[in-house]
Amino acid sequence: MLLEICANSFRSAIHAEKAGANRIELCSELAVGGITPSFGLIKKVTKTLKIPVFVLIRPRSGNFNYSDDEFEIMKTDILQCKTLGCRGIVSGILNKNNTIDIERTKALIELSKPLPFTFHRAFDWIKNPLEAIQQLVDLGVNSVLTSGQETTAEKGINLLKKLKEKANNNIVILPGSGINAENAVLFKEAGFKEIHCSASTVNRVIETPKISMHSNRFFDERILTFSDLEKISEIRKALSS
Repeated sequence: MLLEICANSFRSAIHAEKAGANRIELCSELAVGGITPSFGLIKKVTKTLKIPVFVLIRPRSGNFNYSDDEFEIMKTDILQCKTLGCRGIVSGILNKNNTIDIERTKALIELSKPLPFTFHRAFDWIKNPLEAIQQLVDLGVNSVLTSGQETTAEKGINLLKKLKEKANNNIVILPGSGINAENAVLFKEAGFKEIHCSASTVNRVIETPKISMHSNRFFDERILTFSDLEKISEIRKALSS
């Protein structure tokens, strides 16, 4: 069974290979579901590891409905990943109503070729997953990373089985979220060929900082945070008076 590790750092990537992982998905910021890692990290990992490195292309946290500018950023990131020796792309775009953005996802797939393309866990927000699987097959997606639309893949295993049956070997259903040594065998017994997990551990390396760099108000997938034009103008005006 193929084991893909979601690696959020160079250290994680090295541990994945040493422990026997078959592939990694490289990203940053697991706390927000992952975003595109830096090119420095991508280059270091691809030059060091012998196992395939797939890279997450997600320009920000929050939803999966992107502006035209964000779409252009994603395309540029894919081109850069190809030059850096990545072996696969993990991405996807949804419409505002959480259906697959067919045209723009297709564009990402075409741009990624000849690399394989995994549609990421945006799939878990889709209202009609069985219909969406066929759409992704028609688009030529190689695999779909999903928890079965539950908080963990174990809880979503019934839908995962239905998706695998619907896929009929035309696309890989890649279970992910909450998979560990205790429940991994469930997916093997259910006939899945690949699984995805981070196998993360928490290591407190410093005392609680005097001032936290985290902002709880930004950890909300229902919002998008950006620098406000009017607020910046007001600050500039205040400084000019």
